[in-house]
Amino acid sequence: MDEMEEELKCPVCGSFFREPIILPCSHNICLACARNILVQTPDAESPQSSRASGSGVSDYDYLDLDKMSLYSEADSGYGSYGGFVSAPTTPCQKSPNGVRVFPPTVPQPPPQQHLLAQPGSLPPIPRNSCITCPQCHRSLILDDRGLRGFPKNRVLEGVVDRYQQSKAAALKCQLCEKSPKEATVMCEQCDVFYCDPCRLRCHPPRGPLAKHRLVPPAQGRISRRASPRKISTCTEHELENLSMYCVQCKMPVCYQCLEEGKHGTHEVKALGAMWKLHKGQLSQALNGLSDRATEAKEFLVQLRNMVQHIQENGVEFEACLVAQCDALIDALNRRKAQLLARVNKEHEHKLKVVRDQISHCTVKLRQTTGLMEYCLEVIKENDPSGFLQISDALIRRVHMTESQWGKGTLTPRMTSDFDLTLDSGPLLQTIHQLDFVQMKVPAAPMLQLEECCTQNNSATLSWKQPPLSTITVEGYILELDDGNGGPFREVYVGTETICTVDGLHFNSTYKSRVKAFNASGVGQYSKTLIMQTSEIAWFTFDPVSAHPDIIFSNDNLTVTCNSYDDRVVMGNSAFSRGVHYWEMTIDRYDNHPDPAFGIARADVLKDVMLGKDDKAWAMYVDNNRSWFMHNNSHTNRSDGGISKGATIGVLLDFTRRIVIFLINDEQQGPVAFEGLEGVYYPAISLNRNVQVTLHTGLPIPDFYTPGEADPTGSVC
Repeated sequence: MDEMEEELKCPVCGSFFREPIILPCSHNICLACARNILVQTPDAESPQSSRASGSGVSDYDYLDLDKMSLYSEADSGYGSYGGFVSAPTTPCQKSPNGVRVFPPTVPQPPPQQHLLAQPGSLPPIPRNSCITCPQCHRSLILDDRGLRGFPKNRVLEGVVDRYQQSKAAALKCQLCEKSPKEATVMCEQCDVFYCDPCRLRCHPPRGPLAKHRLVPPAQGRISRRASPRKISTCTEHELENLSMYCVQCKMPVCYQCLEEGKHGTHEVKALGAMWKLHKGQLSQALNGLSDRATEAKEFLVQLRNMVQHIQENGVEFEACLVAQCDALIDALNRRKAQLLARVNKEHEHKLKVVRDQISHCTVKLRQTTGLMEYCLEVIKENDPSGFLQISDALIRRVHMTESQWGKGTLTPRMTSDFDLTLDSGPLLQTIHQLDFVQMKVPAAPMLQLEECCTQNNSATLSWKQPPLSTITVEGYILELDDGNGGPFREVYVGTETICTVDGLHFNSTYKSRVKAFNASGVGQYSKTLIMQTSEIAWFTFDPVSAHPDIIFSNDNLTVTCNSYDDRVVMGNSAFSRGVHYWEMTIDRYDNHPDPAFGIARADVLKDVMLGKDDKAWAMYVDNNRSWFMHNNSHTNRSDGGISKGATIGVLLDFTRRIVIFLINDEQQGPVAFEGLEGVYYPAISLNRNVQVTLHTGLPIPDFYTPGEADPTGSVC
């Protein structure tokens, strides 16, 4: 009920409707508010004054263009409504330069002046008054009846009354402007609840109001509920009740309107019947709107759940981000410790080398200094013979010691610089490039059922990602089962979103599904789609696998050959399951050749008669007799040949794993071959003397029942 409250409030005063009237635009407004917003148009604006002025030009003559262009009957949706005609919005008019002009308005009476009058009696409306709808801003010029020409919305008034009664725990005064006080009385004639101050001010016990009966509010509420439904009267004829409905004008009318008014030639219907009809239409429209409202409520629940999930996911993602960054910082700290260890090791190594060199040089310098001092003391001696005894040895020692201080001895073994440079550029660049990537697996694709179909023994599947999914997809994997309830197997891996799978079994039910993948992994499967292949096989001869000497025509259904040697051509569909039957008619048969008809593997020899190798099982026939042949072995000669117009049938039954042949709808010989297993293609061999047309999609012959055979081997 709270949501309905805005529908029950006047757009002018913002309070609940009081005595609402219906404007021609179908919007409602309080009667008192309607009088408050009336505007008197200038004399130059009235149609009579405009016509009387002739060619005179006034300050507002250019507004006539606005009347026709902006407020014409076609634009505004108004025609004539009772005694009212369309008019421009007088309070806000447009000048030629685009500036809106507000002409002076007539001073309005006090807002509650009419409240003291008797119900149904209003002060006179000024001539040429105009009212503008506060919602759609369309305007009307009132006729002599003024606001009484607008119908009262008694339905809305009743809804407001019931709503207020249901919401108000204590009845409030209806005349208090702010913070309504609790009502103390109700006037049965005015149908208004008053508090004591408002009763003394607006309903004094004197004059005509002295005869009104004032009752307690609770009793007034009961009397309101018990009061009979008010009967609406015609706005044109106030003494007449509304009893009919004008279909053309879409408004209730009285009998006098039909006899004297403009509705006399219009189609009318009974008011009660139209009341029920429109109630039914409104109820039906509400059903659809109710469905939309239910969907909207469910959608709001979904959005609110999304808000909660977003908050939860945000907290979780933030924690994950912090953990990842902390892990990077920890890894950097560990690497920092490793690099510092290397620097310390290099530092210690340099110090050790320099210290060792210092120690070595110190010892050597001490020895050299000692030798020098000793030699100087020897030189001071005055004993020549003694000097000469040791001089050679000292000279050698001096030269040897000097040579020990040779090149490189006085060069540092280690530099003081550290030959290490930290290459942090790539890492800094990587840190600057650190950003979010899609680390989640893709969502399950959605199969587009309207684009999925089967044709013959092929299946086409189409899919797409969910509309709101933003996760990167690198490709898709399409899987099908074996058509017999077996396990799924991959039939396509790639980036396309549509795939056609050929070479399926006829008359089989396949289950299909698809999933997406990216660098993070493989997503969930889509819903499983069940597809049924054609019950009966339709196929043609295959130009791709045929011998080059074969000539095709009739959309690859008719073949012949340009060689005198036998050449093989196969069908473009393979069989490995079910029961299949096809026929070939002899269009041309010259010089009694012996074409062969049967089945073959995909790698059968194409330049010899069908059945010469172990890849084909065939019946070859001339104009008198036929033979079965496989791996160049001839068996089961049977009488009966072919001629132009003859029909050869091939029946392949995988339930019994046999093949039989027919000529002109009669079985030719016994069961030709048994124990068949695997994949076989329809095939024939012929030369230039024969032309054959293929017929497929045929039902199984009536004489044949799959799975049943008599003991002799002939088909029952």
